[in-house]
Amino acid sequence: MKLQDTTKGYLFAFIAVFATSNVYIFSKAALGEVSLAVFGFYWFLFGLIWNSIFAAKTGKLKLIKNLKNRDFIILLILGLLEISGTTFFFLSISTFSNPAIVSFLGNINPVIVTVLGFIILRERYNKPEIFGIFLIIVGAFIISYQGGTTLSSMFVEGAEYILYSSFFYGISAIITKKNVKKLGPSILALSRNVFLFIFSFSVLMIQGLNWGLTWFALWNIFIGSILGPFLTITAGCQAYKYLEVSRVSILGSTKGIIVLIGAYVYFGKFPEIYQVAGGVISIVGVILISVGKILLKKKSYKVNA
Repeated sequence: MKLQDTTKGYLFAFIAVFATSNVYIFSKAALGEVSLAVFGFYWFLFGLIWNSIFAAKTGKLKLIKNLKNRDFIILLILGLLEISGTTFFFLSISTFSNPAIVSFLGNINPVIVTVLGFIILRERYNKPEIFGIFLIIVGAFIISYQGGTTLSSMFVEGAEYILYSSFFYGISAIITKKNVKKLGPSILALSRNVFLFIFSFSVLMIQGLNWGLTWFALWNIFIGSILGPFLTITAGCQAYKYLEVSRVSILGSTKGIIVLIGAYVYFGKFPEIYQVAGGVISIVGVILISVGKILLKKKSYKVNA
């Protein structure tokens, strides 16, 4: 039985969500043992190996020779965006004691994507999207507020890293969506790993850090590299081929629940109740934004039909 494109999209989106959720867990465990540069070197070295094998086995590797100068420019831009977004992402993972909080705060990403879509693509807002943006901001405020009276002491340390990461990832998501059918998920995932590996290797050499790893760190990096640099990116790009970004975002919003359970099982840690409440509010906000985009697209389709 041949699966419909929409069914394929949801299947890949579910795989990407599950893989992404576990990245929070395994990367947090590894970052507790090694520095960010050492972690990045091995994480993306393994990811580069998995993506290269997959691209070679599926015959996608030979497509590189067909790329044009414009394609390489797009890959370069995406590579630089991914370096920035990923660096801030793992800085936030390293800073927060519980990765579930990072996941909940990461729901600010659809707000960034929506705003950038309005600025860059001239997309329109509707009421569900506006209310969704409001809920996500409220949820993020609840999670990160710690009672200070100045801007520097008002929010928990590391919240700014998530904001920076979401900004770079938001721009990357828009560019990826516009080019995924032409470049292909395998080339995009492979290119991302190449840039991130070169960057991590360069930082490692400049800082002159010890390359050694504990077995515990190696195990978590090995498993996490399969889930993150390979499975998350490949499945996520495949999902974008068959589904709108808004539908993928709905499924992606649930990762916080999976990370919450995983963090409790793996680390024995559970966020404060108010942080969980803020996370749930942000999830509802993501769903509203995504539903709003779907309704807007259906309305536009009816008008043009």
